[in-house]
Amino acid sequence: MSPARRSHGRGERPVARRTAINGASGNVGPFAVQLAKSFGAEVTGVCSTGKMDFVRSLGADHVIDYRSQDYTRPGPRYDWILDVSGRRSFLAPRRALRPGGRYVMAGGTTGAIFEALLLGPLLSLARTRKLGLLLWWKPFNEADVTTLSGLLVTGAIAPVIDRRYPLEAVPDALRDLAAGRPAGKLVITVRDGD
Repeated sequence: MSPARRSHGRGERPVARRTAINGASGNVGPFAVQLAKSFGAEVTGVCSTGKMDFVRSLGADHVIDYRSQDYTRPGPRYDWILDVSGRRSFLAPRRALRPGGRYVMAGGTTGAIFEALLLGPLLSLARTRKLGLLLWWKPFNEADVTTLSGLLVTGAIAPVIDRRYPLEAVPDALRDLAAGRPAGKLVITVRDGD
């Protein structure tokens, strides 16, 4: 079942869930925003100041500039938090979860990932909020591929390409990526016949 929807029984309409996506403007975040919106979620995108309009253009209902506001501090509470750029303590986002909420880290620093591996299962046992790493995802699950393909065909989700680089400019692309400049994906083009 989609993290953005919860069914209340046969024939009942799914209920949109409040979802936050930390890292909404990078490589994975734009897909996450679009996917959550396609399932009816109320989406909050967390990104830098210069990328707020970009995240709004993806369909985010709310956008938080992480440089001026900490989404884990008092404020809205979320049913789902997807963190694609975990750079802080794994414990901080649990404050932003509603009871029964789930926090999933899909990428981050070595320290944050280690903390998630160590503490996530323990904290999830003892509390109503679930915390963990995105380890259970199966990228070629037939039902998921069918759903994603349908969303791509209808235009509900679309890849966002920030910039294309020729093969010889890979070092420049990697520098841009490390500096966090891209809004969306970077594409390396290879000339035919090489």
